[in-house]
Amino acid sequence: MKPAVKVCSIIGLLILLALAFDFRLRVVNYSIENEKIVGEVTLALITDLHSCLYGKNQQQLLQKINAVKPDLVLLGGDIFDDAYVNNNSHILIDKLATTYTTYYVSGNHEWWSKEMYHFFNYLERAGVLVLRGHADTLTVHGNKLSIGGIDDPEVNLYDTTFKSFEEQLAALGEFLDDTHFNILLAHRPEFAPQYFSHSFDLAVSGHAHGGQFRIPFLLNGFYAPNQGFFPKLAGGCYDFGRSTLIVSRGLSRENTILPRIFNRPELVFVTLASSMN
Repeated sequence: MKPAVKVCSIIGLLILLALAFDFRLRVVNYSIENEKIVGEVTLALITDLHSCLYGKNQQQLLQKINAVKPDLVLLGGDIFDDAYVNNNSHILIDKLATTYTTYYVSGNHEWWSKEMYHFFNYLERAGVLVLRGHADTLTVHGNKLSIGGIDDPEVNLYDTTFKSFEEQLAALGEFLDDTHFNILLAHRPEFAPQYFSHSFDLAVSGHAHGGQFRIPFLLNGFYAPNQGFFPKLAGGCYDFGRSTLIVSRGLSRENTILPRIFNRPELVFVTLASSMN
């Protein structure tokens, strides 16, 4: 191999490796049109933080959120972790809850920590609305929204005195008003068919970590928990007829056992817009 070709090959390999292991925060924007919406409503979706660090006092995350000024913040589970100190999670939540209407549902790692009720108590004191098989109805810019949430299915193992995952989903289904724009906050995406057997217009999830390994334009995800190899719902926006599922690739990075490959951590914004001309 000629020296010039060898140098170019090495440079190309280094660039490829830099792109593969790029852990910089990525902002992803989705827009959903619906006849129930007048004007616009903006949601911020934060999932699978696992208490990772995004600059001093979480400023990388907070600056991007504050630049958008979302109407609602949705915390989609595994914000805390079962194996790491959760100071970074507390810093982020304390800042968010004082500025934005913020909702939370549990993730599997939080149940595994066996500190779930400690987290619930802390969140409620901070001003976060914890959703466990019930919904909050509110008006945003003249739009009637219902925000429902369910625990991660691990609740069935760790809290047998409370409603099961299935019971929580059923209770939410009975609550829904078809005249409202109905949003479900649920940690796991693989239950989407069950979610949309009820009248949800939008469901938002995390958990899949983007399939951990990706090959741009060829493979959207190699492996996701509870979906296995080549998951169908690793990250992105998915059409379910009149309903939509959005799956965040999540924010975990330094606290993951396996590195993310071609799979930058992401902060998701969802704009709900009118479909009426």
